[in-house]
Amino acid sequence: MPNITVELLRGRTLEQRRDFAKAVADSAVEILGARRQDVRMVFSEITADIVANGGVLASEDDSRAGVVAALADD
Repeated sequence: MPNITVELLRGRTLEQRRDFAKAVADSAVEILGARRQDVRMVFSEITADIVANGGVLASEDDSRAGVVAALADD
């Protein structure tokens, strides 16, 4: 029984989470031989000020500014 935890920056839509969950479940069935009903997924939403990449908060990383801004607009 695969238990999958997904951390995403806050702002993804319900449709995006639904599509992602389906794609991951499809892969778990195909690759792992899991029963679809046994594929468990939990989404955790995080904010850009509590995650850092390379020692830089995502909220302060100019290379991620477009992504962070787009998610904040939704």
